[in-house]
Amino acid sequence: MSAEEGVNRERGLAVNEDWAATIAGLVLLGLVLAGILPGWLVP
Repeated sequence: MSAEEGVNRERGLAVNEDWAATIAGLVLLGLVLAGILPGWLVP
């Protein structure tokens, strides 16, 4: 594997982690707004 392929793979992984964090945050927000989780539980 060349150095450039390694960089591209890491960039792709970072984007995937960002989207995963965004989706997790939206799910938590939805659960709080639906009343399933109390608001004090999520910072």
